[in-house]
Amino acid sequence: MALYVHWPYCARICPYCDFNVVRDRRRVAEQAGLAQAILADLEAQAALVGPRALASIFFGGGTPSLMPPEAVAAVVERARVLFPGGGSGGGEIEISLEANPTDAEAGRYAALAEAGINRLSMGVQSFDDAALKFLGRDHSAAEARRAIALAARAFPRLSIDLIYARPGQTVADWRAELATALDLGFEHVSPYQLTIEGTTAFGRAVARGAWTPPDEDLAAELYETTQATLEVAGFEAYEVSNHARDVAARSSHNLHVWRGGDYLGLGPGAHGRLTLAEGRVATVARRRIADYVQGVATGDPWGERETLSPRDADEERVLLGLRTVEGVPLALLQRLGLSADEGRLADLLADGFVRLKDGRVAATASGRPLLDAVLKALLT
Repeated sequence: MALYVHWPYCARICPYCDFNVVRDRRRVAEQAGLAQAILADLEAQAALVGPRALASIFFGGGTPSLMPPEAVAAVVERARVLFPGGGSGGGEIEISLEANPTDAEAGRYAALAEAGINRLSMGVQSFDDAALKFLGRDHSAAEARRAIALAARAFPRLSIDLIYARPGQTVADWRAELATALDLGFEHVSPYQLTIEGTTAFGRAVARGAWTPPDEDLAAELYETTQATLEVAGFEAYEVSNHARDVAARSSHNLHVWRGGDYLGLGPGAHGRLTLAEGRVATVARRRIADYVQGVATGDPWGERETLSPRDADEERVLLGLRTVEGVPLALLQRLGLSADEGRLADLLADGFVRLKDGRVAATASGRPLLDAVLKALLT
Protein backbone atom coordinates (compact mmCIF):
# COMPACT_ATOMS: atom_id res chain seq x y z
CA MET A 1 0.00 0.00 0.00
CA ALA A 2 1.35 3.41 -1.00
CA LEU A 3 0.19 6.81 0.23
CA TYR A 4 -0.24 9.99 -1.77
CA VAL A 5 -0.61 13.09 0.43
CA HIS A 6 -1.80 16.29 -1.26
CA TRP A 7 -0.84 19.62 0.33
CA PRO A 8 -2.61 22.23 -1.84
CA TYR A 9 -0.95 25.44 -0.68
CA CYS A 10 1.42 27.45 -2.89
CA ALA A 11 3.18 30.77 -2.35
CA ARG A 12 2.04 31.62 -5.88
CA ILE A 13 0.17 29.69 -8.55
CA CYS A 14 2.15 28.95 -11.71
CA PRO A 15 0.43 29.99 -14.96
CA TYR A 16 0.66 26.49 -16.46
CA CYS A 17 -0.66 24.63 -13.39
CA ASP A 18 -4.10 22.98 -13.43
CA PHE A 19 -3.68 21.02 -10.19
CA ASN A 20 -5.88 21.53 -7.12
CA VAL A 21 -3.98 24.41 -5.49
CA VAL A 22 -4.66 27.56 -3.46
CA ARG A 23 -2.56 30.56 -2.45
CA ASP A 24 -0.92 30.13 0.95
CA ARG A 25 -1.74 33.60 2.37
CA ARG A 26 -0.64 32.47 5.85
CA ARG A 27 -3.78 30.42 6.55
CA VAL A 28 -2.26 29.04 9.75
CA ALA A 29 -5.45 27.81 11.44
CA GLU A 30 -6.80 26.32 8.22
CA GLN A 31 -3.53 24.51 7.56
CA ALA A 32 -3.46 23.09 11.08
CA GLY A 33 -7.00 21.81 10.59
CA LEU A 34 -6.10 20.26 7.26
CA ALA A 35 -3.06 18.50 8.74
CA GLN A 36 -5.28 16.96 11.41
CA ALA A 37 -7.88 15.96 8.81
CA ILE A 38 -5.23 14.19 6.72
CA LEU A 39 -4.20 12.17 9.78
CA ALA A 40 -7.82 11.29 10.55
CA ASP A 41 -8.40 10.30 6.91
CA LEU A 42 -5.31 8.09 7.04
CA GLU A 43 -6.70 6.32 10.12
CA ALA A 44 -10.12 5.80 8.53
CA GLN A 45 -8.82 4.52 5.20
CA ALA A 46 -6.34 2.21 6.93
CA ALA A 47 -9.26 0.64 8.80
CA LEU A 48 -11.14 0.29 5.49
CA VAL A 49 -8.38 -1.51 3.58
CA GLY A 50 -7.10 -3.66 6.42
CA PRO A 51 -3.53 -4.83 7.12
CA ARG A 52 -1.11 -4.04 4.30
CA ALA A 53 2.64 -3.47 4.05
CA LEU A 54 3.66 0.14 3.39
CA ALA A 55 5.27 0.51 -0.05
CA SER A 56 5.98 4.26 -0.28
CA ILE A 57 4.76 7.73 0.64
CA PHE A 58 4.63 10.68 -1.74
CA PHE A 59 3.87 14.24 -0.59
CA GLY A 60 2.67 16.25 -3.60
CA GLY A 61 0.77 19.44 -4.24
CA GLY A 62 0.64 22.25 -4.27
CA THR A 63 3.91 22.84 -2.49
CA PRO A 64 4.34 20.24 0.25
CA SER A 65 7.71 21.69 1.25
CA LEU A 66 5.55 24.44 2.80
CA MET A 67 3.87 21.81 5.00
CA PRO A 68 5.06 22.13 8.60
CA PRO A 69 7.80 19.52 9.12
CA GLU A 70 6.08 18.31 12.28
CA ALA A 71 2.92 17.63 10.22
CA VAL A 72 5.00 15.69 7.68
CA ALA A 73 6.58 13.68 10.51
CA ALA A 74 3.16 12.92 12.01
CA VAL A 75 1.92 11.40 8.73
CA VAL A 76 5.10 9.35 8.27
CA GLU A 77 5.09 8.05 11.83
CA ARG A 78 1.39 7.14 11.80
CA ALA A 79 1.66 5.46 8.40
CA ARG A 80 4.48 3.24 9.68
CA VAL A 81 2.28 2.14 12.60
CA LEU A 82 -0.84 1.53 10.50
CA PHE A 83 1.01 -0.24 7.65
CA PRO A 84 3.99 -2.03 9.22
CA GLY A 85 6.49 -4.21 7.44
CA GLY A 86 7.23 -2.09 4.38
CA GLY A 87 10.54 -2.00 2.52
CA SER A 88 12.09 -4.82 0.52
CA GLY A 89 14.47 -6.98 2.50
CA GLY A 90 13.85 -4.89 5.60
CA GLY A 91 15.18 -1.75 3.90
CA GLU A 92 13.79 1.76 4.06
CA ILE A 93 10.72 2.63 2.03
CA GLU A 94 10.88 5.60 -0.33
CA ILE A 95 9.35 8.76 1.17
CA SER A 96 9.30 11.55 -1.41
CA LEU A 97 8.33 15.19 -1.14
CA GLU A 98 8.01 17.85 -3.82
CA ALA A 99 9.78 21.15 -3.20
CA ASN A 100 10.62 24.41 -4.88
CA PRO A 101 14.23 25.66 -4.91
CA THR A 102 13.68 29.06 -3.33
CA ASP A 103 16.16 30.03 -0.64
CA ALA A 104 13.31 30.14 1.91
CA GLU A 105 12.23 26.57 1.20
CA ALA A 106 15.80 25.29 1.01
CA GLY A 107 16.16 26.43 4.61
CA ARG A 108 13.57 23.79 5.57
CA TYR A 109 15.37 20.83 4.00
CA ALA A 110 17.13 19.67 7.17
CA ALA A 111 13.87 19.68 9.12
CA LEU A 112 12.08 17.77 6.36
CA ALA A 113 14.84 15.17 6.28
CA GLU A 114 14.51 14.83 10.05
CA ALA A 115 10.75 14.33 9.53
CA GLY A 116 11.48 11.23 7.45
CA ILE A 117 11.79 12.46 3.87
CA ASN A 118 14.51 10.53 2.04
CA ARG A 119 13.84 11.59 -1.55
CA LEU A 120 13.30 15.19 -2.68
CA SER A 121 11.65 16.02 -6.00
CA MET A 122 12.63 19.59 -6.84
CA GLY A 123 10.62 21.75 -9.26
CA VAL A 124 13.57 23.51 -10.91
CA GLN A 125 11.81 23.77 -14.32
CA SER A 126 14.63 25.77 -15.93
CA PHE A 127 18.16 27.09 -15.44
CA ASP A 128 17.40 30.21 -17.49
CA ASP A 129 16.22 33.27 -15.55
CA ALA A 130 14.09 34.63 -18.39
CA ALA A 131 12.37 31.26 -18.77
CA LEU A 132 11.77 31.06 -15.02
CA LYS A 133 10.12 34.47 -15.09
CA PHE A 134 7.92 33.41 -18.02
CA LEU A 135 6.96 30.24 -16.13
CA GLY A 136 5.94 32.29 -13.10
CA ARG A 137 8.52 30.74 -10.81
CA ASP A 138 9.65 32.36 -7.56
CA HIS A 139 13.29 31.28 -7.80
CA SER A 140 16.29 32.20 -9.91
CA ALA A 141 18.74 29.87 -11.65
CA ALA A 142 21.32 30.69 -8.98
CA GLU A 143 18.85 29.75 -6.23
CA ALA A 144 18.18 26.47 -8.02
CA ARG A 145 21.87 25.60 -8.03
CA ARG A 146 22.19 26.46 -4.33
CA ALA A 147 19.09 24.44 -3.48
CA ILE A 148 20.35 21.39 -5.37
CA ALA A 149 23.64 21.54 -3.46
CA LEU A 150 21.80 21.81 -0.13
CA ALA A 151 19.37 19.02 -1.03
CA ALA A 152 22.20 16.71 -2.05
CA ARG A 153 23.61 17.05 1.48
CA ALA A 154 20.24 16.71 3.24
CA PHE A 155 18.63 13.82 1.34
CA PRO A 156 19.95 10.45 0.13
CA ARG A 157 18.06 10.83 -3.16
CA LEU A 158 17.28 13.83 -5.37
CA SER A 159 15.20 14.33 -8.50
CA ILE A 160 14.60 17.51 -10.48
CA ASP A 161 11.77 18.52 -12.83
CA LEU A 162 12.41 20.52 -16.01
CA ILE A 163 9.97 22.03 -18.52
CA TYR A 164 10.76 22.28 -22.23
CA ALA A 165 8.93 23.22 -25.46
CA ARG A 166 8.58 26.77 -24.21
CA PRO A 167 7.80 29.52 -26.74
CA GLY A 168 10.97 30.78 -28.40
CA GLN A 169 13.08 27.87 -27.13
CA THR A 170 15.48 26.39 -29.67
CA VAL A 171 17.06 22.95 -29.75
CA ALA A 172 20.44 24.56 -29.04
CA ASP A 173 18.97 26.39 -26.02
CA TRP A 174 17.54 23.18 -24.63
CA ARG A 175 20.71 21.18 -25.24
CA ALA A 176 22.72 23.80 -23.34
CA GLU A 177 20.21 23.82 -20.50
CA LEU A 178 20.37 20.04 -20.18
CA ALA A 179 24.17 20.23 -20.12
CA THR A 180 23.96 22.73 -17.24
CA ALA A 181 21.59 20.45 -15.36
CA LEU A 182 23.72 17.35 -15.87
CA ASP A 183 26.69 19.00 -14.19
CA LEU A 184 24.81 19.17 -10.87
CA GLY A 185 24.91 15.56 -9.70
CA PHE A 186 21.29 14.45 -9.19
CA GLU A 187 20.23 10.84 -9.82
CA HIS A 188 16.82 11.35 -11.45
CA VAL A 189 15.28 13.91 -13.81
CA SER A 190 11.72 14.38 -15.06
CA PRO A 191 11.64 16.57 -18.21
CA TYR A 192 8.07 17.54 -19.11
CA GLN A 193 6.86 19.13 -22.30
CA LEU A 194 4.94 22.33 -21.54
CA THR A 195 1.26 21.43 -21.81
CA ILE A 196 -1.32 24.16 -22.30
CA GLU A 197 -4.52 23.54 -20.33
CA GLY A 198 -7.50 25.73 -21.15
CA THR A 199 -8.34 26.51 -17.52
CA THR A 200 -4.90 27.98 -16.74
CA ALA A 201 -3.45 31.47 -17.20
CA PHE A 202 -1.32 30.10 -20.06
CA GLY A 203 -4.41 28.54 -21.64
CA ARG A 204 -6.19 31.88 -21.60
CA ALA A 205 -3.10 33.67 -22.96
CA VAL A 206 -2.77 31.25 -25.88
CA ALA A 207 -6.51 31.48 -26.59
CA ARG A 208 -6.32 35.25 -26.95
CA GLY A 209 -3.19 35.04 -29.12
CA ALA A 210 -0.72 36.48 -26.61
CA TRP A 211 1.85 33.84 -27.60
CA THR A 212 2.08 30.58 -29.51
CA PRO A 213 3.53 27.27 -28.31
CA PRO A 214 6.18 25.55 -30.46
CA ASP A 215 4.79 23.64 -33.42
CA GLU A 216 4.61 19.84 -33.41
CA ASP A 217 7.81 19.39 -35.43
CA LEU A 218 9.90 21.51 -33.06
CA ALA A 219 8.30 19.88 -30.01
CA ALA A 220 9.18 16.46 -31.44
CA GLU A 221 12.77 17.57 -32.08
CA LEU A 222 13.05 18.86 -28.51
CA TYR A 223 11.75 15.51 -27.24
CA GLU A 224 14.31 13.59 -29.29
CA THR A 225 17.06 15.90 -28.04
CA THR A 226 15.95 15.17 -24.47
CA GLN A 227 16.08 11.42 -24.98
CA ALA A 228 19.43 11.42 -26.78
CA THR A 229 21.17 13.83 -24.39
CA LEU A 230 20.06 12.03 -21.25
CA GLU A 231 20.86 8.60 -22.69
CA VAL A 232 24.42 9.65 -23.52
CA ALA A 233 24.73 10.98 -19.95
CA GLY A 234 23.76 7.57 -18.57
CA PHE A 235 20.11 8.21 -17.71
CA GLU A 236 17.62 5.51 -18.69
CA ALA A 237 14.15 6.60 -19.83
CA TYR A 238 12.30 4.11 -17.64
CA GLU A 239 9.04 6.01 -18.23
CA VAL A 240 7.93 8.53 -20.85
CA SER A 241 8.95 11.57 -18.75
CA ASN A 242 11.23 10.02 -16.14
CA HIS A 243 14.94 9.23 -16.42
CA ALA A 244 17.14 7.55 -13.81
CA ARG A 245 20.89 6.94 -13.56
CA ASP A 246 20.27 3.32 -12.55
CA VAL A 247 17.51 1.00 -11.39
CA ALA A 248 17.98 2.05 -7.76
CA ALA A 249 17.35 5.69 -8.71
CA ARG A 250 13.91 5.01 -10.18
CA SER A 251 10.93 6.36 -8.25
CA SER A 252 9.49 3.29 -6.52
CA HIS A 253 6.30 5.20 -5.64
CA ASN A 254 5.59 6.13 -9.24
CA LEU A 255 6.42 2.61 -10.40
CA HIS A 256 3.98 1.25 -7.81
CA VAL A 257 1.24 3.44 -9.30
CA TRP A 258 2.15 2.68 -12.94
CA ARG A 259 2.12 -1.05 -12.16
CA GLY A 260 -1.44 -0.78 -10.86
CA GLY A 261 -0.66 -0.95 -7.15
CA ASP A 262 -3.03 0.27 -4.45
CA TYR A 263 -2.57 3.70 -2.92
CA LEU A 264 -4.53 5.92 -0.55
CA GLY A 265 -5.25 9.48 -1.70
CA LEU A 266 -5.10 11.84 1.30
CA GLY A 267 -5.80 15.57 1.16
CA PRO A 268 -8.07 17.80 -0.96
CA GLY A 269 -8.55 16.46 -4.48
CA ALA A 270 -6.18 13.52 -3.96
CA HIS A 271 -6.76 10.47 -6.16
CA GLY A 272 -6.57 6.93 -4.79
CA ARG A 273 -6.91 3.36 -6.03
CA LEU A 274 -8.01 0.59 -3.69
CA THR A 275 -8.61 -3.12 -4.17
CA LEU A 276 -11.57 -3.99 -1.95
CA ALA A 277 -14.04 -6.87 -1.77
CA GLU A 278 -16.22 -5.09 -4.34
CA GLY A 279 -13.34 -4.75 -6.82
CA ARG A 280 -10.97 -2.01 -7.96
CA VAL A 281 -12.18 1.30 -6.49
CA ALA A 282 -11.17 4.75 -7.79
CA THR A 283 -11.46 7.59 -5.29
CA VAL A 284 -11.09 11.36 -5.52
CA ALA A 285 -11.16 13.37 -2.30
CA ARG A 286 -13.33 16.47 -2.03
CA ARG A 287 -11.47 19.32 -3.71
CA ARG A 288 -12.31 22.31 -1.49
CA ILE A 289 -10.31 22.33 1.71
CA ALA A 290 -13.31 23.08 3.94
CA ASP A 291 -15.39 20.37 2.24
CA TYR A 292 -12.60 17.83 2.64
CA VAL A 293 -12.08 18.62 6.34
CA GLN A 294 -15.83 18.40 6.97
CA GLY A 295 -16.09 15.22 4.91
CA VAL A 296 -13.35 13.53 6.92
CA ALA A 297 -15.14 14.52 10.13
CA THR A 298 -18.39 12.93 8.92
CA GLY A 299 -16.77 9.83 7.43
CA ASP A 300 -17.23 10.89 3.80
CA PRO A 301 -13.98 12.43 2.46
CA TRP A 302 -14.56 11.54 -1.18
CA GLY A 303 -16.14 13.71 -3.81
CA GLU A 304 -16.02 10.74 -6.18
CA ARG A 305 -15.93 7.01 -5.50
CA GLU A 306 -16.36 4.51 -8.33
CA THR A 307 -16.01 0.75 -8.48
CA LEU A 308 -14.36 0.09 -11.83
CA SER A 309 -15.54 -2.72 -14.05
CA PRO A 310 -12.91 -5.44 -14.57
CA ARG A 311 -12.42 -4.19 -18.13
CA ASP A 312 -12.03 -0.55 -17.05
CA ALA A 313 -9.51 -1.61 -14.41
CA ASP A 314 -7.52 -3.58 -17.00
CA GLU A 315 -7.60 -0.69 -19.48
CA GLU A 316 -6.30 1.66 -16.80
CA ARG A 317 -3.42 -0.72 -16.10
CA VAL A 318 -2.57 -0.69 -19.82
CA LEU A 319 -2.75 3.12 -19.97
CA LEU A 320 -0.32 3.40 -17.06
CA GLY A 321 1.90 0.39 -17.73
CA LEU A 322 2.71 1.20 -21.34
CA ARG A 323 4.24 4.47 -20.16
CA THR A 324 7.06 2.43 -18.62
CA VAL A 325 10.00 0.65 -20.21
CA GLU A 326 8.83 -2.64 -18.69
CA GLY A 327 5.41 -2.40 -20.34
CA VAL A 328 2.52 -4.72 -19.45
CA PRO A 329 1.98 -8.50 -19.45
CA LEU A 330 0.74 -9.91 -22.74
CA ALA A 331 -1.88 -11.76 -20.66
CA LEU A 332 -3.38 -8.41 -19.65
CA LEU A 333 -3.84 -7.43 -23.30
CA GLN A 334 -5.23 -10.86 -24.08
CA ARG A 335 -7.89 -10.35 -21.40
CA LEU A 336 -8.92 -7.28 -23.42
CA GLY A 337 -9.33 -9.42 -26.54
CA LEU A 338 -6.01 -8.51 -28.18
CA SER A 339 -3.72 -11.01 -29.89
CA ALA A 340 -0.06 -10.80 -30.86
CA ASP A 341 -0.87 -12.80 -33.99
CA GLU A 342 -3.61 -10.69 -35.55
CA GLY A 343 -5.49 -7.43 -35.28
CA ARG A 344 -4.47 -4.16 -33.66
CA LEU A 345 -1.69 -5.45 -31.42
CA ALA A 346 -0.18 -7.51 -34.24
CA ASP A 347 -0.20 -4.42 -36.48
CA LEU A 348 1.60 -2.32 -33.85
CA LEU A 349 4.19 -5.07 -33.39
CA ALA A 350 4.74 -5.31 -37.15
CA ASP A 351 5.10 -1.53 -37.45
CA GLY A 352 7.71 -1.44 -34.69
CA PHE A 353 5.74 0.76 -32.28
CA VAL A 354 5.62 -1.93 -29.57
CA ARG A 355 7.72 -5.01 -28.87
CA LEU A 356 6.97 -8.37 -27.29
CA LYS A 357 9.66 -9.90 -25.09
CA ASP A 358 9.48 -12.42 -22.24
CA GLY A 359 5.70 -12.27 -22.20
CA ARG A 360 5.53 -8.47 -21.88
CA VAL A 361 4.52 -5.79 -24.38
CA ALA A 362 6.25 -2.41 -24.22
CA ALA A 363 6.41 0.69 -26.39
CA THR A 364 9.60 1.01 -28.45
CA ALA A 365 11.70 4.13 -28.92
CA SER A 366 9.60 4.78 -32.04
CA GLY A 367 6.34 4.17 -30.20
CA ARG A 368 6.92 6.26 -27.07
CA PRO A 369 6.62 9.66 -28.80
CA LEU A 370 3.34 8.39 -30.30
CA LEU A 371 2.08 6.73 -27.14
CA ASP A 372 -1.32 8.42 -27.18
CA ALA A 373 -1.93 7.07 -30.69
CA VAL A 374 -0.61 3.62 -29.71
CA LEU A 375 -2.96 3.48 -26.73
CA LYS A 376 -5.89 4.67 -28.82
CA ALA A 377 -5.18 1.95 -31.38
CA LEU A 378 -5.09 -0.70 -28.67
CA LEU A 379 -8.05 0.36 -26.57
CA THR A 380 -10.66 1.66 -29.04
